[in-house]
Amino acid sequence: MIVDERITAYINTLEKELPFHLKELEKSALLEGVPIIRKETQTFLRFLLAVKKPRRILEVGAAVGFSAIFMSEYMPEDCTIVTIEKVEMRLVKARKHISFAPRRNKITLLEGEALVLLKKLALDGPNSLDFIFLDAAKAQYLNYLPEIMRLLSKGGILVTDNVLQDGTVAESRYGITRRDRTIHTRMREYLYTLTHMDELETAVIPVGDGITVSTKVK
Repeated sequence: MIVDERITAYINTLEKELPFHLKELEKSALLEGVPIIRKETQTFLRFLLAVKKPRRILEVGAAVGFSAIFMSEYMPEDCTIVTIEKVEMRLVKARKHISFAPRRNKITLLEGEALVLLKKLALDGPNSLDFIFLDAAKAQYLNYLPEIMRLLSKGGILVTDNVLQDGTVAESRYGITRRDRTIHTRMREYLYTLTHMDELETAVIPVGDGITVSTKVK
C-alpha cells in the first residue's frame, strides 16, 4: 500500500457504484486472485476518459477483460478499444467476458505477443491513437515504449499502471529480493526514461499501485 490504508479505504467509500456486470466481474476476478485495476485507478481512468474524450483506445494487457470493459463503459459513444493479451488462460476468460459486455462491438481483442502486435499496429497507423493504457508484463514496459510512441498522437495520453510496485521501486536494489531485482531495475529505467523524454510531459502519481500519466507534446 503506497498511500495510508485508512485514507484509501475512506476515498473508496466515496466511489460511484459500478454497473452490475462490472461489479460481478470484479468480484469473481478478486475471488480467483486475478489482478485487475484497483478502485483508485478505476476512478482516475474514468476521470481521464471524461476529460480527454478519446476516439481510439489501445490497452496493452487485457488480462480477463475487466479494464477494457470498464473503459468501454465510460468512453464516448464514437470511441473504440483495441486490447492485447497473450496468455491463453486469460484469453479464454477475456473472450467470454467481452462477448457479454454491453458495448462488445466497440472492443477488439488481439491475441499474441504485445511487441509483435504493437509493431504491426504502428505500421498500419502511426500517430493514430489518442489514449493508451499500458498494464502488461512490467519488465517489458521499456521495450514497448518505442512502438507506443509511434502509435500515440500528439496530445495523446499514455497511462501506465503498477509503476511503483507497492512502493518497492523506491528501495535500493540491494534491499530487493534477488528474484525481483530485474523488474525493479527495469521499472526504474522506465520511469526515468518517461520523465526525461522531450516528447512527453509525465506525472508519476501514487494512485493504486502507482501510475504515470504522460501526454505527447512533440
